[in-house]
Amino acid sequence: MTDNLKNVAPIEDFDWDSYAEGDTYSKQDKEKLIESYNNTLNKINDKEVVTGRVTSMNKREVVVNIGYKSDGVVSMNEFRYNPDLKVGDEVEVYIENQEDKKGQLILSHKSARAARAWERVNAAMENNEVIKGYIKCRTKGGMIVDVFGIEAFLPGSQIDVKPIRDYDMFVDKTMEFKVVKINPEFKNVVVSHKALIEEELEQQKKEIISKLEKGQVLEGTVKNITSYGVFVDLGGVDGLIHITDLSWGRIQHPEEVVHLDEKINVVILDFDDEKKRIALGLKQLTPHPWDALDPNLKVGDVVKGKVVVLADYGAFVEIAPGVEGLIHVSEMSWTQHLHSAQDFMKVGDEVEAVILTLDRDERKMSLGMKQLKPDPWENIEEKYPVGSTHTAIVRNFTNFGAFVEIEEGVEGLVHISDLSWTKKIKHPSEVTEIGAPIEVQVLEIDKENRRLSLGHKQLEENPWDVFETIFMVGSIHEGTIVEMMDKGAVVALPYGVEGFATPKHLVKEDGSQAQVDEKLEFKVIEFNKDAKRIIVSHSRIFEDEQNAEKSSSKKLKRQGKKEENESASTPMIEKTTLGDIEELAALKERLDNEQAVAKKESKAQKKAKEKEAETPVAEEKAADTEVKSETDVKD
Repeated sequence: MTDNLKNVAPIEDFDWDSYAEGDTYSKQDKEKLIESYNNTLNKINDKEVVTGRVTSMNKREVVVNIGYKSDGVVSMNEFRYNPDLKVGDEVEVYIENQEDKKGQLILSHKSARAARAWERVNAAMENNEVIKGYIKCRTKGGMIVDVFGIEAFLPGSQIDVKPIRDYDMFVDKTMEFKVVKINPEFKNVVVSHKALIEEELEQQKKEIISKLEKGQVLEGTVKNITSYGVFVDLGGVDGLIHITDLSWGRIQHPEEVVHLDEKINVVILDFDDEKKRIALGLKQLTPHPWDALDPNLKVGDVVKGKVVVLADYGAFVEIAPGVEGLIHVSEMSWTQHLHSAQDFMKVGDEVEAVILTLDRDERKMSLGMKQLKPDPWENIEEKYPVGSTHTAIVRNFTNFGAFVEIEEGVEGLVHISDLSWTKKIKHPSEVTEIGAPIEVQVLEIDKENRRLSLGHKQLEENPWDVFETIFMVGSIHEGTIVEMMDKGAVVALPYGVEGFATPKHLVKEDGSQAQVDEKLEFKVIEFNKDAKRIIVSHSRIFEDEQNAEKSSSKKLKRQGKKEENESASTPMIEKTTLGDIEELAALKERLDNEQAVAKKESKAQKKAKEKEAETPVAEEKAADTEVKSETDVKD
């Protein structure tokens, strides 16, 4: 033993410092031991997401082993979305710190989910995956769902295929969803639970539709009611009953026939395999009303019914449920004046009518109401004989006259030429107006075509019989120019009569042209009683005076020349005698007398202006022919 101690030699690389501190391992040994220890542990880094295993859990905390030297503790609140969490489940955690001040490993499940949330959400949408989400709370228009740590929006319409009335019943529930929309810019995610249900229903629809047949009767439940029809649930697939297939009779709304959640029998009318549409019928389960119509019903029978539809052209009357007839507006009244069906009746009115046509094969019927009243044209000659006077109502205007109604169904035409004896009427509105009463006289009856020719002016005496004695050719009257035209002017004469003067007859004595509203004297140069035409002239007055003076002076000249010729034929006497002087005095006296006569004739012509009806003057035929042709052009 002593020998061994003598042979002991110091270790050259002995670490005396470590020995002094109580460390039994050398530096090299320590490094080897650390390396060996680290090889038994996972290599982890801060701010990294790793997968761990739940080793234990309670109501407050979850212990997770990530293969590190120590386990991490995660708050149970971070696992609220997953109520099915248990020991042994793998979870993702985020390493916030490998060791805190107490040497504790700090982990976060929430941060780990958020770190990979967007990758998972995008992948779920691309792959059409079904994901789980936790409904946190209710919000406006839907719910807030926790999906991978991201708050996604679940619209109310995407919760279920049926309308949801109470959203609160879904809070704190974990459900399956599909991502339907992602907005990376605003970090918005929209999910849907309805899409999953629709996929299941789609499979059910395929199975149900594959077994459907036209004419098949099924039981269904009224799921939804709209203005145009009813949706019926046939046990996983919906069909539509159009409003026209609910009842044989007309209805305003489907609620008149069915109610929500009501179980009804329906018949399959048609279906589309591709579009998954099913057309259903309800009325087809009952016999058609036309088949049950009274077989004894025939044309000419009187029936009662209710107005169900009104149009401008007529009214549809239901005489039995599902059996309708049309009353055309022309069959509602004997009147020929155009009306709308709304003027005679309204929807819901009970009416009585006569069957005009009946087609059981085509299921069509036409009705008439006026046939229940006597035809006013049957005894038209007795009721409204020619020459009788009546009060009518103006119904319509045309350029050639006015249509008036004496009674319902009896209308006639008052021609524009029969409105006034004296005035030139251009349009009936100058005399009357629509809806106004007017006195008329029956001039002619056309029973076959249901036409009456009426007159208004015939109620007064023809004033042209009197005018013939006043406005004689050659008479002079005071008139006012009321209208100027290319062919001449209209002149207002006494007693409300109008005359016409051509431009050349409007020239005044000073050579100027007469103008509108100018009051002048006019001479009548033509009077046509049949055509009710009076042609007048202003220039003819002074032209006739000038012609009279010229003819008188010519006559005096002719007489003077004749006397000179007589005196020249007498032999000349060289000496003037008393007898010659007496002859010259007599000749002078004779000439003076002739001049005095000529002056009297001129004065007489001037006085003719004041004696209009007493001194007719014959006009030259050539001038009359010229004026007449100009008047015909005007007319």
